[in-house]
Amino acid sequence: MLANFLNKSKPINFITLLILFFVALITNLYFRLFTASFTGNHLLESAILLVLFLVIFFFYNFIIGKNKLTSDNSYAYFFFTLLVMVFLPDFINYQTLLLTIIYLLFVRKIYSLRSEKKVLEKLFDSGFWLGVLCLLEPFFCIFFLLIYMASYLHKKITVHTIFVPIVGFAAPLFVYFTYFFWFDATQEFTNLFNFELIFDIQLYTNTSYFWLICSVLFFTVFAIFFKSIKALSVNNTFRKSWILLIANFIILVFFLLFLPQKNGSELIFILFPISIILANGVELVQKKTLKNIILSVSLIGGIIISFFL
Repeated sequence: MLANFLNKSKPINFITLLILFFVALITNLYFRLFTASFTGNHLLESAILLVLFLVIFFFYNFIIGKNKLTSDNSYAYFFFTLLVMVFLPDFINYQTLLLTIIYLLFVRKIYSLRSEKKVLEKLFDSGFWLGVLCLLEPFFCIFFLLIYMASYLHKKITVHTIFVPIVGFAAPLFVYFTYFFWFDATQEFTNLFNFELIFDIQLYTNTSYFWLICSVLFFTVFAIFFKSIKALSVNNTFRKSWILLIANFIILVFFLLFLPQKNGSELIFILFPISIILANGVELVQKKTLKNIILSVSLIGGIIISFFL
């Protein structure tokens, strides 16, 4: 039954899953903000957080639908919603949500390179959004690899496609540097890029989500292996998008492992490729009974962890 419901990408699916997430968000906000006292500031903060999450879900759905990263179904959105619900307590802060929105604006331009239209404009925009991300978290510069991999996969490697992302990347950094230069505080700009990469996964191993993270990664790698057998055998546009999606996932794994400062909220970035990869894995399941079991167990598990653990 659940497989039939999610088998098509319909507005009712989006609305239903959004309501489920809304209930989870309100529950978390109640215990986080309203247990002591209720104030107008708490209500305003909750409203802003809800709007930011809505923007994230909108861009997520738009990127998948526009670039055909899955078949015409709601599996990816289903997994993304559940995973966000599960890790919701770590994601409820403005900086994380704003970073996620900018990150989605960045990957939107990356995956849209599948189209031949406005290639240089898309590359400039991707570099620009990456520059903004690096102002907030300098280690995002590792995603330059994703820009050039996308250019290579879609056979757009030229002098222009090499330098245009760099120009876009430099634009926000130049404006930021100019601000500090005007106030004779260039040292603060320089300090932005003085960071030390440390391989430290203690935060993830000590968290109560450790086994959940391991399980999700296991099924993601499992889905990558079996989907790749089918996707890589056909030379089409999705084949390139699939390779790019795997590259996105691998880069994010390194990003999470070597990120200088971790607090758990950074996991939201890897949910984008993971949910899409899991959706493509579920699409391979031919038997509806087995597909219903997978989706039902995921739904029940997500609800239990979100509301009761």
